[in-house]
Amino acid sequence: MTTKHAHDHDIPSLDWQRDGCFACGSGNPHGLRLQFAPGPEGKSYICEFELEGSFVGPPGHAHGGIIATILDEAMGKALKLKGKVALTRRMEVEYLRPVPLGQKLVAEGRVRSHRGRVLYNSAELRDVHGRVLARSRGKFLSINPEKMFARDLEAERKAHQPG
Repeated sequence: MTTKHAHDHDIPSLDWQRDGCFACGSGNPHGLRLQFAPGPEGKSYICEFELEGSFVGPPGHAHGGIIATILDEAMGKALKLKGKVALTRRMEVEYLRPVPLGQKLVAEGRVRSHRGRVLYNSAELRDVHGRVLARSRGKFLSINPEKMFARDLEAERKAHQPG
């Protein structure tokens, strides 16, 4: 099953297992398990979460690579607003303040602009007081995952067939 989007290729139904993702996969015991939902105005994707001690960098604070992963995931989830599947082509992160562990945090991603297969997104990571701790901008290239990952998808389908 595919969905047609104007001025773009067919976007597949994406009916494959995706719960192993480090950032959002519920089936990854070592991952972040982020759960994003559409923002209140439908112009972003938002996730509220806390980081546990295993993601430490400086004492009591998150590792920069974990922060970048969260921002990348937020920008990636925002692609749903345009019905796109895309890969990160380039990403820039600004680390503004140390990100505390064990405290409520909010990540929010948005699509800033879209031209053909290229999307420009942004994301913020905020504390409970709304202070921006880190932010990012990224360039994403929309793809057809059924073509790009055909071999992997076929192996996954075979592995999940009964019998």
